Amino acid sequence: MTGTPLFERMALIGIGLIGSSLAQAARERGLVGEIAISTRSPETLRRAEELNLGDIYCLDAAVAVEDADLVILCVPVGANEAVAKWIAPALKKGAILTDVGSTKGSVMEQVNPHVPDGVHFIPGHPIAGTEQSGPDAGFASLFDQRWCILTPPAGVNEQALEKLAAFWRGCGSDVDQMDAKHHDLVLAIVSHLPHLIAYNIVGTADDLETVTKSEVIKYSASGFRDFTRLAASDPTMWRDVCLNNRDAILEMLSRFSEDLSAMQRAIRWGDGEMLFDLFTRTRGIRRSIIEAGQETDAPDFGRHAKD
Repeated sequence: MTGTPLFERMALIGIGLIGSSLAQAARERGLVGEIAISTRSPETLRRAEELNLGDIYCLDAAVAVEDADLVILCVPVGANEAVAKWIAPALKKGAILTDVGSTKGSVMEQVNPHVPDGVHFIPGHPIAGTEQSGPDAGFASLFDQRWCILTPPAGVNEQALEKLAAFWRGCGSDVDQMDAKHHDLVLAIVSHLPHLIAYNIVGTADDLETVTKSEVIKYSASGFRDFTRLAASDPTMWRDVCLNNRDAILEMLSRFSEDLSAMQRAIRWGDGEMLFDLFTRTRGIRRSIIEAGQETDAPDFGRHAKD
């Protein structure tokens, strides 16, 4: 992207995988003129500076957002309210405030009361990531051909909404919009529940006494390995996701438990037809994901060693 940047100054509050990737994508594609970075950890802030991710580095988030026309909260969803209170007095009129959290209802409840008049708060969620965390984990192409969901509140400024959407498109994302409650239900099944299942399966394997940990590791290529990739995700982030999307997650866990019980009965009673029909139907879902460009059929799932 060339020409005048969409935003003169972008402030990133938090500089983990998503924040670092946004900094690199925005700079590489000319989306912003200047990048201010804030994080509560001096060591992380110093590493961000060593990686040349920004132009201004601040431990004080309120200082980082001064004069920023785009402010992105890249912190665990449980920290959003505290950060919103912190930066609210320093946000300039006309600025766009957004986030990258995996839950949207809780973010709107926690942040919206602290947004000053004249600031456009538009929650967002890029559906992109790896199990890695920290500023070293980011890369500019993280958002390419991935969806970013915006959940604008009622009465949103349409120009601000389109400008934020243009930013995400500039980062490589396809952009969609939906109601925050519906977003949380969708993500509960496609993201939150799979992670919880992975954490549980890996935990069960770790607790087994009849199968040794060395055997679990040695033979993990049979399927267990792919669960460990999800189960290696940031514990703080996923703790906060569970606590902040409680109702939707519990609803999906209940549905999953019912379906798991049905499978258990089919296995117990030798209902091969039911099992075959289920496995055939789910195989079709995998093919649809590949056809939609959201995955590859490569043997390594397209995940290179550095991912």
